[in-house]
Amino acid sequence: MGLVTSTEMFKKAYEGHYAIGAFNVNNMEIIQGIMRAGAEERAPLILQVSAGARKYAGQNYIMKLVEAALMEDDLPVVIHLDHGPDFDLCKACIDGGFSSVMIDGSHLPFEENIAVTRRVADYAHERGVWVEAELGQLAGVEEHVSAEHSVYTDPDQAVEFVQRSGCDSLAVAIGTSHGAYKFKGEAKLDFARLDKITALLPGYPLVLHGASSVPQEFVDMANKYGGKLGGAKGVPEDMLRQAARSGVCKINIDSDIRLAMTAYIRRHLAEHPEDFDPRAYLKPAREAVREMVQHKIKHVLGCSGKA
Repeated sequence: MGLVTSTEMFKKAYEGHYAIGAFNVNNMEIIQGIMRAGAEERAPLILQVSAGARKYAGQNYIMKLVEAALMEDDLPVVIHLDHGPDFDLCKACIDGGFSSVMIDGSHLPFEENIAVTRRVADYAHERGVWVEAELGQLAGVEEHVSAEHSVYTDPDQAVEFVQRSGCDSLAVAIGTSHGAYKFKGEAKLDFARLDKITALLPGYPLVLHGASSVPQEFVDMANKYGGKLGGAKGVPEDMLRQAARSGVCKINIDSDIRLAMTAYIRRHLAEHPEDFDPRAYLKPAREAVREMVQHKIKHVLGCSGKA
């Protein structure tokens, strides 16, 4: 099926009350693990690339890895720029073959956020590319994106923003946060706010960032074999499932992939200190990614069998 835009994917997700997983990719093993999980579950996928991942791996390398993956598995796949910081990077990704981009002007004043989003949307739509934007701010740190405090999305502003900016989907802030340290106490998401936004924007696809669950098994394994991840805590999976039934069509997952890979690499090297072939420890790490993504697709996102 090859690369697609999010249009039909999100329409089906909205109507079916499920979400599509947007999994951050950095290298071959992560892409393989995600794609194998998607193939086994016959699920649509979004492979998203942050500015940092693009700089680390190189845009051409990532695009060719995705191209190779699509030769192996016939799935609907979106290649998406995550947290594009400005028009120029969005343009470079659009020109380079991405089927979706996010312009993140959430740190800007309202009018400036609208203006930069409008500029990206105009350029992208002429080329058939989907545009995601963000209104409100998530606390936490993810590469170049950081904020000390959350600024929740105002439902009325969300309507105006969508109408004036021309964005195709909107990332909303309802209590999630970036990184592996999301909550100090009990996890809380503002579902009343989400429901109001959904009611004001019927049929419109919303996005949830900072939505990794930070599985304790990976935290414990990493710590057992030399890691220092005290206090890491994510979004409970039942809350993510509730969001998927409430107008959220795309759920971003990044930290869980990092934790799965790191935990299994740490364990392998601790148990096999004689190994120095990267394939020896990247193989179980890749399998850990596959298992984790497959679990998310089947039990959290609800998109198994939707390809």
